[in-house]
Amino acid sequence: MRVAAAGLALAVLGGPAMAQDTIHETEQADFRVETVATGLEFPWSMAFLPDGDMLVTEREGRLRYIDDGALREAPVEGLPDILVDNQGGLLGLALHPDFEENRWVYFSFAEGTSRANHTALARGRLSEDGSALEGVEPLFRVNFDKQRGYHFGGRILFLDDGTLLLTLGEGAQYFQEAQNLDNHLGTIVRLNDDGSVPFDNPYVSADGAQPEIWSYGHRNVQGIARNPQTGAIWAHEHGPRGGDEINDIRPGLNYGWPAITYGINYNGTPVSDARAAEGMEQPLWYWVPSIAPSGMAFYEGTAFAEWQGDLFVGALAGSMLVRYEVEGDRIISEEELLTERGDRIRDVQSGPDGHIYLLTDDLEGSVLRLDPVIP
Repeated sequence: MRVAAAGLALAVLGGPAMAQDTIHETEQADFRVETVATGLEFPWSMAFLPDGDMLVTEREGRLRYIDDGALREAPVEGLPDILVDNQGGLLGLALHPDFEENRWVYFSFAEGTSRANHTALARGRLSEDGSALEGVEPLFRVNFDKQRGYHFGGRILFLDDGTLLLTLGEGAQYFQEAQNLDNHLGTIVRLNDDGSVPFDNPYVSADGAQPEIWSYGHRNVQGIARNPQTGAIWAHEHGPRGGDEINDIRPGLNYGWPAITYGINYNGTPVSDARAAEGMEQPLWYWVPSIAPSGMAFYEGTAFAEWQGDLFVGALAGSMLVRYEVEGDRIISEEELLTERGDRIRDVQSGPDGHIYLLTDDLEGSVLRLDPVIP
């Protein structure tokens, strides 16, 4: 059971005929699933441009442009060298809050070699015709080179003050480093938009700690979003065998991995004997068994009035979309959606048209859209 802790291509927003799914009936709203775009190789993250066009990252190291109803054949040019290895590749994507003025696109990616790699963050200006990123510049690199291509994190979220959060992983076999503040493994970092360190980060003056660190004790964070009811930042992370978590992320706090966890090792042995410890935060929600969460968004659109303020989480191992009813800082109910389709959901976004958009994690991945069914 899942347990709550205390608490070629088609149009994006219209265009050529879309593949239409059957009606899905849920507790609060009925919907159809529209296939918006296909032919994407392991799409990972998406961002909507002001005119309704869309950028999508492919883990295989390509940035794609969906333009007025068509997936452009040529990828966006100008990306730096990207390591594509197991879970590593081109990952998270976000637009600068002032994109209409500066056209900055931010992206995270795996960098290095199979034997020495890390997560990196860079930005570039999208050309007026959308064909290239110009003036690409590195902003941040994890200060620990790890072996093998696992646990990169990679989600990007801009905060109201113009700074950004970048989620990271602990490199799998390096899990003990998540409790070590002298490197970035297993942390969420906060940066200014130019990659510099904000003066008020919690460890900016702490001896031996990396000044970019915002929170630590994480395993592999692949979802982050702002709760519109409270303004708090929520993030979810992969556990091992069980123990995926949703956490309320606060500066300077320790979220426990691997000292405390509700999961076990893949071979069935304990990771830790403790589920709680002084000075370590408890999750808002955890999953046993794991669903392998990826992507998350609070719904603030108008197409589904019944879902206002609800949290949506994609599931990879669970092959579904999960809706959570939220009251303030609590999750009060869970509903599993799209279980019959068998799609691994990599990203979830609330689109500018008020609909919910999904990316399916597949060699032939797609952009999907949930459309309301009006009685």
